[in-house]
Amino acid sequence: MQSNRWWHGKRSPSVRHVIAFLGLGRMGARMAQRLVAAGRAVTVWNRTPREIPGAATASSPAEAVAGADVVVTMLSDPDAVLEVVRAALPGLRPGTTLIEMSTIGPDAVVRVRALLPAGVALVDAPVLGSVQPAAEGTLQILAGGSPEDLDRVEDVLAVFGRVRRVGGPGAGAAMKLAVMSALVPAQVMLAENLAYAAALGVDRAAYLDVLATTPLGPLVERLRPVVESGPPETRYALGLAAKDLRLATEHPGRMQTIAAAARDRLTAASAAGLADRDLTAIIGAVGGSGPGTPVLKINPPSVPPTNGRYCHAVRYGDLLFVSGQVALDENGEVVGPGDMTRQSEYVMENLGRILADQGSSYDRILHIRTFLTDMDRLPEYAAVRARHIPKDPPASTTVEVPRLFRPGLLIEVEVMAAVS
Repeated sequence: MQSNRWWHGKRSPSVRHVIAFLGLGRMGARMAQRLVAAGRAVTVWNRTPREIPGAATASSPAEAVAGADVVVTMLSDPDAVLEVVRAALPGLRPGTTLIEMSTIGPDAVVRVRALLPAGVALVDAPVLGSVQPAAEGTLQILAGGSPEDLDRVEDVLAVFGRVRRVGGPGAGAAMKLAVMSALVPAQVMLAENLAYAAALGVDRAAYLDVLATTPLGPLVERLRPVVESGPPETRYALGLAAKDLRLATEHPGRMQTIAAAARDRLTAASAAGLADRDLTAIIGAVGGSGPGTPVLKINPPSVPPTNGRYCHAVRYGDLLFVSGQVALDENGEVVGPGDMTRQSEYVMENLGRILADQGSSYDRILHIRTFLTDMDRLPEYAAVRARHIPKDPPASTTVEVPRLFRPGLLIEVEVMAAVS
């Protein structure tokens, strides 16, 4: 490993350069601590103020990067990185190198590059490994960038672990998505297989023993404690794994069907409240209904939030029960007062979003129950419903009620659906 000292151009090697570290989550905090322990001059910033012993603390990204030779970003997703880089721009100076270490994908790396002044270099260097390797400095760093830029910051990256140069700008981000597209679906697959084995009456411990003798052995041994004792303290959050697979599958032309299926499983588990749990919590969230099958509470971000006294849907195994949907917008205001067609359309659109969030659809609705305040206006609703469910209608119940829970509401619709 090279010396921890590094410098730009003709600067004296005795000069200590300032490193700005932006983002102190589970990984970022430990990585910043590694830099401090290596004797680096470090200034940190986090959206929620947090201190790192031995590091200076800045109140804004621009303040953190002012005078820094190297800026490291370790944030949750592309939007967060772009937002923080924009906020840092006033403090960046020519000659600085930005090392982007979040998992954001190559397209977002291009957008970050477009934000940066011409005199600021960019290296994309996402990591493989979780919180323990981050604390120990044994991460694998997938570094992309020009040879000159990588030479300039290799000693900084080496503080975090083993540096693997994988290509030019954007190559590190691309490599990270490709790797996660294999690792994460493998864990989801094993979760499904455990549920499948249980449905066949196969002893779970014996099943794991047999799998351990196959090429899947290392993964089985990593997950065996989860099966026996439950998920550990969060090392790699399930919600971040879902985000990583969303990035990996956002281009339909790239064949990622298995990764997309794993993404949907993780997105459903995340929406059900498991986003902050370790990825291995997917073991308990997957499987058909039966003893031990979890009841998942679903509140997709694609529809206006509830008032907190109910959830939009409940999933039990492969059945989805969707609460009655009404025409209220994100501010709780009635949409289309007095307009049955407008309210019906709004309700059916929200139902479609909830179904899609769980991998279901209109054609997998088993039963639909409708409450109308005026049965004479049923044809208006029926016309809208027919556009969304044009053929093979599900079992159905329609009831006239004197009023709904908010004045101005004309219709409420609930469904039960199958999930693929």
